[in-house]
Amino acid sequence: MATEKVKDPMGSTGFLEAAVKISHTSPDIPTDVQLSMREHFLRRTQRMQRQTTEPASSTRHNSFKRHLPRQMQVGSLDLGNDYVVDKDEKPTSIGRIQPELYQQKASESEDSSKTSSGKNCGRINFSLKYDYENEALLVNILRAVDLPAKDLCGTSDPYVKVYLLPDRKKFQTRVHRKTLNPTFSESFQFSVPYEELAVRKLHMSVFDFDRFSRHDMIGEVVLENLFETSDLSRETNIWRDIQYATSESVDLGEIMFSLCYLPTAGRLTLTVIKCRNLKAMDITGYSDPYVKVSLICDGRRLKKKKTSIKKNTLNPTYNEAIIFDIPPDSMDHVSLHISVMDYDLVGHNEIIGVMRVGSHAEGLGRDHWNEMLAYPRKPIAHWHPLLEPKKSEKEWKARTASFDSQGSCPSPRPPASP
Repeated sequence: MATEKVKDPMGSTGFLEAAVKISHTSPDIPTDVQLSMREHFLRRTQRMQRQTTEPASSTRHNSFKRHLPRQMQVGSLDLGNDYVVDKDEKPTSIGRIQPELYQQKASESEDSSKTSSGKNCGRINFSLKYDYENEALLVNILRAVDLPAKDLCGTSDPYVKVYLLPDRKKFQTRVHRKTLNPTFSESFQFSVPYEELAVRKLHMSVFDFDRFSRHDMIGEVVLENLFETSDLSRETNIWRDIQYATSESVDLGEIMFSLCYLPTAGRLTLTVIKCRNLKAMDITGYSDPYVKVSLICDGRRLKKKKTSIKKNTLNPTYNEAIIFDIPPDSMDHVSLHISVMDYDLVGHNEIIGVMRVGSHAEGLGRDHWNEMLAYPRKPIAHWHPLLEPKKSEKEWKARTASFDSQGSCPSPRPPASP
């Protein structure tokens, strides 16, 4: 049919002549417009002839049909009668998903997220050796490399604080001005028996000195096991990555107390035994600690009791009992909020550290509570590490006071005024 149209172009020419003849009958159409119309019809006719001479089905479309079922994983797709599957045809990778590319990108994104969350803070080099004659651990802070810049000029003024936890004694290196790769080469001596080294932790905090504002913390290094590399009989050189931190995670101290519950009497007894290695809150290097215990029921504080104040000590001994009357059916709804406070004659008392015990507490606080319930009428004593309060005391009081408790432990209400 296409060839017949090509051989007989007279039909289209006759059509053009008829159109031109019609235009001749109108005296209002100028001659140049009639010529442009004739050229327009000629171009249109040639375009129509080109379209009719093209094949009805192109190989490009057939190749698209061949790739389509592989991409969509459809085996029963109707491709028409003109398609026959070639068994010898090898599958191509055009348009197909390649999982290995996505796995590579995923691994790269994971690595980048780890590096961004880790925040490279450089490395620190130090050495350890134990002096058997003087019963002391020798810590030599050698150097640090690749520290982050904390100042506007692109450098830092680094120095290092060294602790041997849980003791609060602290040593500090000199400040090195405008450098990201300081060389310290300073030695410090901690008096400690060799038998106690297994339970000690070496803590190093790297700071950037600032003369007019608070010093910026660069990061910290905590060596949990001092015998990780050797027995310290000879000097051991160690490299460690400096971990990102915004505040020192130095221990705040520990508190030891016992819990005992009498189900028949509905009486809970908390005996505050002692504290050790508390954080120094006063200029003298000591604190005036006391312990405050609050009974919490469904988010609301019902009662508050406290111990006596021990002056100028970081290791106070109390042996004081605090008693709460709690019915057995209310034990699942209550918890104890324990705060170790530093008494201040002028100003507000400061919080040294807090911890919480109860059925909804976390970690050791929950385990201690469950052990007390499992062994009624028997005092259960444990050491508990003190933690920093997540929120200020004012925010905690506002949150607990605004909570409208409708549980099984209603707080005592004052009598209504007449």
